[in-house]
Amino acid sequence: MLIRVEIPVDAVGIDRLLRQSFETSAEAELIHQLREDGLLTLGIVATDDEGHVIGYAGFAPVDINGEDHQWVGLAPLAVAEQYRSHGLGEQLVYEGLDSLNEFGYGAVVVLGEPEYYSRFGFKLAHQYQVHCQWPDCESYFLIYPLADIVQEDCHGLVTYPAHFNHLWA
Repeated sequence: MLIRVEIPVDAVGIDRLLRQSFETSAEAELIHQLREDGLLTLGIVATDDEGHVIGYAGFAPVDINGEDHQWVGLAPLAVAEQYRSHGLGEQLVYEGLDSLNEFGYGAVVVLGEPEYYSRFGFKLAHQYQVHCQWPDCESYFLIYPLADIVQEDCHGLVTYPAHFNHLWA
């Protein structure tokens, strides 16, 4: 198995994995549109020995109070069914966090299960006075600071690209 940054040849395998991993094609279409519009900050893939995509973590830019502060949102995270419960999702998230940290990003936010993401160091975002654009999601809105975010201008409302609206609105 190999975990690395996605390359163009991975797009078909990523699309297939996302369509198999979720109930609808929304996540696959989201990644396709983000990639097409140049809004996919980072994609991390896991491939098997034959080069097939078996895991994926996508990261896209988010704004705070309408401004770019070099923060990203993690979505989606997917692992092929036969590889689940073996720590592959964890490896994908850590690889993404490490890469984003090296690139100088300030924080990663995610809408997800607090119990799952807290093991990586994610915390409820409201503890940082950071809130999600979709109020019903606050109890699942988490943040992983990559840098010191105590600055006043990094508190407030996080907004995702419009591409995400059909997933969470």
